[in-house]
Amino acid sequence: MTDTKDSLVRAAGCVLWRRSSLDGRLEICLVHRPKYDDWSHPKGKLKRGEEPLAGAVREVAEETGCTAVPATELPTLYYLANGRPKQVRYWAAEAVSGSFTPSDEVDRVLWLDPDAARERLTQPRDRQLVDELLATLRPA
Repeated sequence: MTDTKDSLVRAAGCVLWRRSSLDGRLEICLVHRPKYDDWSHPKGKLKRGEEPLAGAVREVAEETGCTAVPATELPTLYYLANGRPKQVRYWAAEAVSGSFTPSDEVDRVLWLDPDAARERLTQPRDRQLVDELLATLRPA
């Protein structure tokens, strides 16, 4: 994909995870955006001059209310959004604190096991990120 600074939309986000307080199982956070009526990983456009990792952590806080501790960078996704090329950089990040407050941008969050998260994600391209997260969390 052509990376022209004028047209490329730069964004960043996290595949946010935590361990269930009930049984210790892995849960992945998905956000519902009413504007698009879709389920996705928390992400958003970078501000002018903002570093991608800082933007990813900021977007997680804004959309989920969670403080995220980022770790491994996951694959970058490229796709067209409204006819413009978009680049979204992702990190695996553990949710360590915080609580969700609905907003106009994100009205619901779900914490799901990996299989349920894969099924709920609206865009097939987002599903590969669940597998990438699992690969980073497996002991070597």
